[in-house]
Amino acid sequence: MPSIQSPLGALPARFRRSRLLIVGCGDIGLRVAGLLAHKLTVRALTSQPARAPALRAAGITPLSGNLDHAPTLRRLAGLAPRVLHLAPPAGQGARDGRTLALLRALRLRAAPSALVYASTSGVYGDCAGAYVDEVRALAPTTARALRRVDAEAHVRFFGRAAGVCTSVLRVPGIYAPNREGGTPLARLRNGTPVLDAGDDVYTNHIHADDLARACVLALWRGKPQRAYNINDDAVLKMGDYFTAAAALYGVPVPPRISRARAALEIAPMQLSFMSESRRMVNTRMKRELGLRLQFPHVLGGLAAVPQVPLVSAALSLGR
Repeated sequence: MPSIQSPLGALPARFRRSRLLIVGCGDIGLRVAGLLAHKLTVRALTSQPARAPALRAAGITPLSGNLDHAPTLRRLAGLAPRVLHLAPPAGQGARDGRTLALLRALRLRAAPSALVYASTSGVYGDCAGAYVDEVRALAPTTARALRRVDAEAHVRFFGRAAGVCTSVLRVPGIYAPNREGGTPLARLRNGTPVLDAGDDVYTNHIHADDLARACVLALWRGKPQRAYNINDDAVLKMGDYFTAAAALYGVPVPPRISRARAALEIAPMQLSFMSESRRMVNTRMKRELGLRLQFPHVLGGLAAVPQVPLVSAALSLGR
């Protein structure tokens, strides 16, 4: 029977469900929604009306708005107690005006209780193969990474100023057999070279399903103004990764070339990923968020049979 002692007791259940706002609801956002849609109301900001039917089909309420046009974001204020920010910065400059516009909009009314921002491992820059934890000083070397550092600073300031528990997830290469462009097969078929062993760099990965689970855990378990490396346990150099993947797919092994030759033959964007070497440490992710990796090694994840993300009953989620 509904309680007459509580103002919520007589309301339909849908009005008592907690709410999550996803900003930037692409592949990872849809996976997060698949984990949570049965537990709470999920809303997503989109600047593309054509995406609304797909979002509704996933149990998500679409909200029209554009991070590049601040007035359209005002309706987000006070909309949800938890916010997952997955939208990338714009493609130019060293600042992330999109994140700043979002955070300003969220402060127009009562701020959310928790906000999780997905950043990139590129904020660490080149670490010459060293093991990297979250206390390492940031040293971005590309404009892309500089924009992420700027966004992280805005998120931390927002957390301190508005009393919001903000978590920053530093994410390396995302893969999954059921993700568009989520495997190295196309690159292998193109015959793109990799670096000689002496010039090779360490690379880090995370399966899209494990990243989605990390986002959910951070929304409820993340510590205030905390950064987390979100990566699997594999310790691999890039050339060895592509060589092993070629064997897995039964395609030719990519040729090895020197770094000097790579600078002449490989596109600048791809070359930038071959110019930074680090081994990310995920201890904080496991201890504080409690994430148990479903795919602890990237090669095992690539070999796994693709599945539609399943709804998880592992978390007991409160408001």
